Amino acid sequence: MANENLTSKKTENKLSYNTIETSMGMTGKLTPQAVDFEMAILGAIMINSDAVGEVIDTLTPSMFYKEAHQHIYTTVRELFKNSEPIDLLTVTNMLRKNKLLEFVGGPSYIASLTNRVASSANIEYHARIVMEKYVLRSLITTCSSIIKDAYDDSKDVLQLMDEAETELFGIVENNFKRESKELTEVVRRALDELIMIRNSDEAYHGVPTGIRAIDEKIGGWQKSDLVILAARPGMGKTSFVLSIARNAAIEYNKPVAFFSLEMSATQIVHRLFSIETGIDSERISKGKLDETEWIQLTNKIGNLSSANLIIDDTPALSVFDLRAKCRRLKHQHDIQLVIVDYLQLMQGGSDKDKGKGTREQEISYISRSLKALAKELSIPVIALSQLSRAVETRGGATKRPMLSDLRESGSIEQDADMVLFIYRPEYYKLDTFEDDSIAQGRADIMFEKNRHGATGNVRVRFESRYTKFSDIDSREGDTGGAFPPNTGFDTFNSKMNEQLDSSNPDDDLPF
Repeated sequence: MANENLTSKKTENKLSYNTIETSMGMTGKLTPQAVDFEMAILGAIMINSDAVGEVIDTLTPSMFYKEAHQHIYTTVRELFKNSEPIDLLTVTNMLRKNKLLEFVGGPSYIASLTNRVASSANIEYHARIVMEKYVLRSLITTCSSIIKDAYDDSKDVLQLMDEAETELFGIVENNFKRESKELTEVVRRALDELIMIRNSDEAYHGVPTGIRAIDEKIGGWQKSDLVILAARPGMGKTSFVLSIARNAAIEYNKPVAFFSLEMSATQIVHRLFSIETGIDSERISKGKLDETEWIQLTNKIGNLSSANLIIDDTPALSVFDLRAKCRRLKHQHDIQLVIVDYLQLMQGGSDKDKGKGTREQEISYISRSLKALAKELSIPVIALSQLSRAVETRGGATKRPMLSDLRESGSIEQDADMVLFIYRPEYYKLDTFEDDSIAQGRADIMFEKNRHGATGNVRVRFESRYTKFSDIDSREGDTGGAFPPNTGFDTFNSKMNEQLDSSNPDDDLPF
């Protein structure tokens, strides 16, 4: 009967959050509200119609606690939208037309609202209080729902955590919006940002790749961008992103999160050893190093021990897991770049969602989610992707990939701000590029899509023995230092690591 009374339209104090009132009533606590301030706001608007402009972008009808006030404010917004006068008479007349006048309390109640305030001087402050009470009610509703779902054994825990985070972020996003800015102010802020970039010591305003030819073309990886790097297996995708992750973390001190779904953390570190030391990657992976190479290893990987590079090798990572981990890493380490190797090994949803759609739909969902993550955290996200076999079957001497070769989903191209391909003629046993230049130890980084600038190719050096990409005119340097045991990397447990470590119990590598 209590719920029926709450939902009855005869009750003037009908609430928008009946579930809250019912649940909180059991504990004797009052739902957050500010009815007096709601009345003051409505009265101020009818006294001074210009006051509606001060709150129209802040308050929505649902933010009012009393349903009667929701209807009155909706009427005010409708009059404002139609550029009609807003006062006691026009509001009363509109409510009468909509057959809501008696429900809100009649003409006498509308008139009483104007008697509660003398002016509209404090309407912004009052609106702030009303909005804050609404946010508190929203938090109670969301948290109550989360608690209820947490007791439901049929709910997937990962999906529940993601939904909880999304709901809480949604409350902030929807109720504390940025104010609209005049063009003059936007121009000023943009100019100030350019001046700051110009006066900074950093050569590029994005996250640098450490490969000068690429940085000069794109200015580094840009905030909120989703970058897709695609190539056929064995072309060097992982080597390329490891090279730029190493450069960003060591050379430019940018915290980088590397999610490896294909290789274990130990294998990733082996490759980093090779990049840093110039020792053949195969010899490092086997642990077959002579005395000179061991000395070289310990002397040249000191930079890695302090690199702000976070490696996560969780297999079959879901979008929910990735989003939750990146949010935490952004808060804990202020990560500036996220790399996912690779997209097709990710899972779109929870275990219960498997089989509910095609693989193409799942990949589309993953790519959209990665773009949303980049925007949410305001950092670039680089995702590796496989190419279809259409590249191999293409006739002619060149096997250069095209956008249509992106595997499993055209939405990858659509969601991405930038699409890069790696092309190495050596991979196809070709000695030269199309322009007859030597192909040995060379690769083209093909910019096939770029929202921020021109497309085209950038030629770089690829040293296959060291799994390293660099500028063609680059030279090796001596980093020096020493690499202490088990330092320099944050790693998360995975079954792949356990398998790898257990297979080599006698390994005495220095990490």
